[in-house]
This record gives sequence, structure tokens and C-alpha cells, in this order.
Amino acid sequence: MKMTMHIDEDLLQRVMDKFGFVSKTETVEAALKEMERRYKLQELLNEPVEWGENELRDSVAPGYDPLAMRVAESSGYYGHGKK
Repeated sequence: MKMTMHIDEDLLQRVMDKFGFVSKTETVEAALKEMERRYKLQELLNEPVEWGENELRDSVAPGYDPLAMRVAESSGYYGHGKK
């Protein structure tokens, strides 16, 4: 069975140029694979994470002190250089 697709040719060409695809088929297949990858990632992120007491305790380095880390930081805003 042959399917007819109506695809924005300008959009298809821009994507081909930006990502170096050599054919329309390769471009469409890559886009479909990316959409599937994103869907799978979202499913994974939506799964509940059940950590026991040991996993939660072991997820932070021994001796980690967030207050000490705050003191070590500069007082400037992130990404704005020193003030």
C-alpha cells in the first residue's frame, strides 16, 4: 500500500540542510525516531521512583554540607559575573 504524504518542502529542506541529511526519507525517518525517543523518555520520567531508606541515604555523599557549600559560593548572581 502506497501512502501519500503532504510535507512542507521548505521545512523539510531546512532540516536536511541543518542536520546534513541527504534524502527526504532519511530526514523523515530521523524525525520519527526522535519523536519516539522523546516519548520513551517522557514515559521513563513519569514512572514512580521508589527509593528505600538505604538508597536515599546513599544518594548523597557522606559529609556533604549544603550550608558550607553556600558559604563557598560568590555572592553574585549566576551567569552575571562578579559584582
